[in-house]
Amino acid sequence: MRDRYPDYDVADKRATPSWNDATRTALDQRLAVHPGPRFLDAAAFATLQALCGRILPQGERTHPVPLAAYVDEKLWLDKRAGFRNAELPPLREAWQRGLAALEAEAQRAYGRGFAALDPASQDALVGRMAAGGLHDPAWGDMPCALFFAERVMAEIPRAYYAHPSAWNEIGFGGPASPRGYVRLDFDKRDPWEAAEAQPGREAEARKANSRVGR
Repeated sequence: MRDRYPDYDVADKRATPSWNDATRTALDQRLAVHPGPRFLDAAAFATLQALCGRILPQGERTHPVPLAAYVDEKLWLDKRAGFRNAELPPLREAWQRGLAALEAEAQRAYGRGFAALDPASQDALVGRMAAGGLHDPAWGDMPCALFFAERVMAEIPRAYYAHPSAWNEIGFGGPASPRGYVRLDFDKRDPWEAAEAQPGREAEARKANSRVGR
């Protein structure tokens, strides 16, 4: 992914007009997230880590995005969206019940906890969850497919793309405040935005990206 935006590092914008104190503070807090767990117990957190690893594998990263820590912090702070599907319990209960149910399904199917399973077995359970095919009593009245769609697939990818490493992969420059964006048409780019490398024109992208922090 980094090959699409060679030599681009969103952190280079830190001392430029692109970021203000509020942005710098928010990013500092995000990068200093508690490794967890703070809300979930150790067993549930291990299940969450394994689940995050199947939704967004990061095996080749030297410093992976701490996805489970971000989800756990959201639960610890009880940061809700202000609305929810009526078929789902509140945020904290949904995650606690969903992770406990996934663990129960792993024990039922394989005789081991979810975190101890090989990736193929984990993927099989996640696929059944997405398709509504898990029915352990631990789910209660919470549909497993709805938990997958509105909790797992809403919050784990959101946690990933809240991290500067993911911003570097997609050439995102961070919040639009205070500088903002001007060239909003298709295939237009402000000078302070990252340039995507085109085949055979990687050197041009590197040159452009060396200036985006200015």
